[in-house]
Amino acid sequence: MKKATIAFLACATATTTIASTAVAEGELNLYSSRHYDTDERLYSDFTEQTGITINRIEGKADELIARMQAEGANSPADILLTVDTSRLERAKNAGVLQSIDSDVLEARIPESLQDADNQWFGLSQRARIIFYDKTDVTTPPLSYLDLADPAYEGMICHRSSTNVYSQTLLSAVIENHGTEAATEWAQGFVNNFARDPQGGDTDQLRGLVSGECDISISNTYYFARALRKDVDGLNAEAMANIGWIFPAQNAEGAHMNLSGGGVAANAPNRDNAVKFLEYLASDQAQQYFSAGNDEYPAVPGVGLSPSVAALGLFRPDAIDLTEVAKNVPEAQVIFNQVGWE
Repeated sequence: MKKATIAFLACATATTTIASTAVAEGELNLYSSRHYDTDERLYSDFTEQTGITINRIEGKADELIARMQAEGANSPADILLTVDTSRLERAKNAGVLQSIDSDVLEARIPESLQDADNQWFGLSQRARIIFYDKTDVTTPPLSYLDLADPAYEGMICHRSSTNVYSQTLLSAVIENHGTEAATEWAQGFVNNFARDPQGGDTDQLRGLVSGECDISISNTYYFARALRKDVDGLNAEAMANIGWIFPAQNAEGAHMNLSGGGVAANAPNRDNAVKFLEYLASDQAQQYFSAGNDEYPAVPGVGLSPSVAALGLFRPDAIDLTEVAKNVPEAQVIFNQVGWE
């Protein structure tokens, strides 16, 4: 497929049940590392529309991939859903996905959000952007590269290098600017840490509220969720002091993370699996991703929820995410080199 550029653990009983019903008509066996309660609406609507019952196994992505490898040809898995391009590519490289042909997915999912061999498809997006304390930062960084500026020494909070969001961000910097520039950037970034890398994205936002740091990076859906409903440590008064920047708007654009999925290599219900992916690319499902989990749809033109729309318009980085995923091993070398824990 030619690329285009565009703006576990379940209990033994559950495992036995899935294995025994894997080839039953009207079944779909879903392995998912998405942990959002709002996805229930996606599953129930698919079943209502198609009559296909979804059996779920939920767990961490790496555990699910390892499980599918161990199960081999006897795996009951039909679909793997997970978060971040690097994990989707990891699943492909582990041999647990298969290529599929779908005119629906080809037409609706932008090519830059598809695997080159059609083994995985991006289904929703999050922008990884800069947040800052408006009371302390008068000149916020406008690009990812700016975050290495010595002017921001001791001001930045971020996640650890073992987190996939950190890995794919540095991988994108490598792809956009080259290894040498990415190494210099990572070193400058580390020099500007306000504290040792720790916690999740919401913790980085809490760091702004607590005063531990003045600048952080987070995926947009964590912030948009706090705009929509109460999140511990992020009340309305505190949120009012947080500003945000969609980085690199005069350069590559804002870095995007994916949530996506693919059909399992040994799917016993392959046709149902393809139907499910096609459903997730429908307008209805795409709107659920935005309204239910504050994500950006993968399909262009689908309306945004108010909490997501409140963040404003921006230009995303249209880099081929398959190429970004290939840079993860190199990114890990750089992390080790510069002491990004």
